[in-house]
Amino acid sequence: MEAVAKLKNVPTSPRKMRVVADLVRGQRVNHALNVLKFEAKQGAARLDKLLLSAISNWEAKNEDVKLEEADLYVKEIFVDSARILKRLRPAPQGRAHRIRKRSNHVTLVVDSHNAESAEKNTETSENK
Repeated sequence: MEAVAKLKNVPTSPRKMRVVADLVRGQRVNHALNVLKFEAKQGAARLDKLLLSAISNWEAKNEDVKLEEADLYVKEIFVDSARILKRLRPAPQGRAHRIRKRSNHVTLVVDSHNAESAEKNTETSENK
């Protein structure tokens, strides 16, 4: 059973956030939390909180399964562009340069390796 957590309108450029997201994609949850905790990049702290939120969402969905036995991992993480605030900055000779302040949306999906292997076993038994 997978759990989803979303973070919207983060005032960081999507390109910067994707660099941090690539560090934890496909990793086990414990390893991902350690990576994000000690990463110096700007979006790491926000992704750390988002991952903790996804874990608690998974716990709420699966109350009968213990977290230690679940063997959770980051199944999907993707960063989409959000709204862009457009500002003007004075430039020489009476001109104006456009400043684009970008923001992003992050979606993180956490799943259990045990659930994935159980699904594969049922699929193979149905095909026989």
